[in-house]
Amino acid sequence: MATKKIDPAKGKGASAGGKPAPSRGNMLQSNLSAESEDSIDDEGNFEGLMNPGFDAERDDRELSLRPKSLGEFLGQERLKENLAIFIKAARDRGEAMDHLFLVGPPGLGKTTLAQVVANELGVEWKPTSAPALDKPKDLAGILTTLKENAVLFIDEIHRLKPAIEEMLYIAMEDFELDWIIGQGPSARTVRIPLPHFTLIGATTKPGAVSSPLASRFGISLRFGYYEAKELEAIVRRSADILGVAVDDVAAGLLGASSRGTPRIANRLLRRMRDFAQVDSEGRFEAKGRITRDVVVAGLERLEVDSLGLEKMDREILRAIISRYAGGPVGAETLAISVGEGVDGLEDYYEPYLIQAGLLARTPRGRVVTAAAYAHLRMEQKSEDGRLQF
Repeated sequence: MATKKIDPAKGKGASAGGKPAPSRGNMLQSNLSAESEDSIDDEGNFEGLMNPGFDAERDDRELSLRPKSLGEFLGQERLKENLAIFIKAARDRGEAMDHLFLVGPPGLGKTTLAQVVANELGVEWKPTSAPALDKPKDLAGILTTLKENAVLFIDEIHRLKPAIEEMLYIAMEDFELDWIIGQGPSARTVRIPLPHFTLIGATTKPGAVSSPLASRFGISLRFGYYEAKELEAIVRRSADILGVAVDDVAAGLLGASSRGTPRIANRLLRRMRDFAQVDSEGRFEAKGRITRDVVVAGLERLEVDSLGLEKMDREILRAIISRYAGGPVGAETLAISVGEGVDGLEDYYEPYLIQAGLLARTPRGRVVTAAAYAHLRMEQKSEDGRLQF
């Protein structure tokens, strides 16, 4: 099989039809215009106000709240300090920054930070997502139209198909694209030069990213949950952009109830704005201002408590305490007890309960902690002698 290089301008046929599909990255941002009851949709995705995952209908207006520079990006201080150095060095050299791997739970700002990197570098920003890249020609169409030093962002990169992932290997290392033309004995490989670019890959499941792909990222940054004070600052900034006044105590309550996630904080802020604006019972005298009373009443209506727990979160904890003496109890048994699917339980409810110190996973099953008893104001019975660990 022969191999030759061709100019990208002459190799457009190789990428014909390579149109990047509409992606989450093109509309990624926080619309809190509607709230829904927690449920699992037909595709098995969890739906709920406190779900940190992106929701196209609810979050499509997040663009207005997204920071455009590192100075506006709040939280993740250590991460930003290192990233600022990498950006300045690449900008001063006039080169593409090394490929960047962003890891962390949903809703913490991975996509936002990727766009900030492009803004700080002053280069083209081209977002897409792994599910949108269905065939190799889709990726080829994107890569061959990038400008020099551009930033290509791939969200949910752990969901890349093997054929597309292998195509990325050469593109990331050699900035070239291998393309096979023809079939059978007459087939030949054409190597298409690509402009230098920075690939930013984001994932919530780093363990699902193959080692060959992960090793090709020169910079790896891990996001952590935000502190309540950081979320309070994010609420204030978002309130300024939305043109709504928020009291100090109200901003603090919203920050503490946001599960350490800015996306949830912005959703709750929008909901509180609605409650303050439409006060049908005349309870608050807020006149559109978000006060402590508005937040307390609003969270009560949404069935969200001071730790950001929803009704289902509390039902899970109460079921373990009341039906299984605090645990241990298996995931399947617990899921049946609360009328929830095992996937929804393990992927959407348990992570925050564990992170908040209310639930523990042991070899024998789930066990509630003393903090859960205290939060629910339930009496903790003495140990019954069963082994928990």
